[in-house]
Amino acid sequence: MAPRANWKGRMVVGEVGCGVGLYTAASTSDRIAFHTINRATGNRVQRRFVDSETGKPVPREDEVKGYEVDEGDYVLLEDEDLAGAIPESDKVLRLDRFIDCDDVDTLFFDRPYYLAPSDPASVEVFALIRAGMEARSVAALARTVLFRRVRTLLIRPQGLGLVASTLQFEHEVKSPAEVFDEIPKLKLEGEMLDLAAHIIRTKTGRFDPAEFDDRYESALAELVKAKLEGRKIAPRKTKRPEKVVDLLTALRESVGGGDGKKAQKPAPRRKAG
Repeated sequence: MAPRANWKGRMVVGEVGCGVGLYTAASTSDRIAFHTINRATGNRVQRRFVDSETGKPVPREDEVKGYEVDEGDYVLLEDEDLAGAIPESDKVLRLDRFIDCDDVDTLFFDRPYYLAPSDPASVEVFALIRAGMEARSVAALARTVLFRRVRTLLIRPQGLGLVASTLQFEHEVKSPAEVFDEIPKLKLEGEMLDLAAHIIRTKTGRFDPAEFDDRYESALAELVKAKLEGRKIAPRKTKRPEKVVDLLTALRESVGGGDGKKAQKPAPRRKAG
């Protein structure tokens, strides 16, 4: 069964355009999901909105959005008010400019989508745009109305198609200074840096997503299977806390393969001249 596009429109760069569709590239829909159940009856529990003061259920027609301007004081917004704030969509994905692929900090990456031609007549133009970007090793910044907001997307070549990542707005990305300014500045040199460099060299590799599994999801699947089969669930053994050692000792043990043996001290650097 062919995947269903989340959005369809027209991708345009200059005077050239083609029909395209956005398809979800990452999804959590396959994760194990639970429902809340009434233990006494075995029936699902339904969620209902109740008045925070009276505790009485609120009819659907009386539920309205509200923005709190002061404690307990709200500005009420009707559906028609909110509809007026949604920008008009012309279903056009405009490629505004081309940039180097690493120009955008990964902090701004939001959600990835696959971008593909939406009809046979668009394949040739789509392939032309993709091939041109690949040949120049560039990405494109584009804008369109997506899910009720004007979004900026970073578009990059991927195989025979394109990958479009929605970008966070500037105000949504916190300044690193909020966290990093409290880190004290340390001067590290000599043996410490040599040991750290050695560890990095011995652990250098490549990213393979197949190597990383969701242990929590696997444990949930095994738990559900055990319940269905009526098997007893063994409690997880508590790990003993590891002995705290100083940083230099930990680095030396890491270089020695974790067997507690100290590694040989790196030879001192010779001064030039």
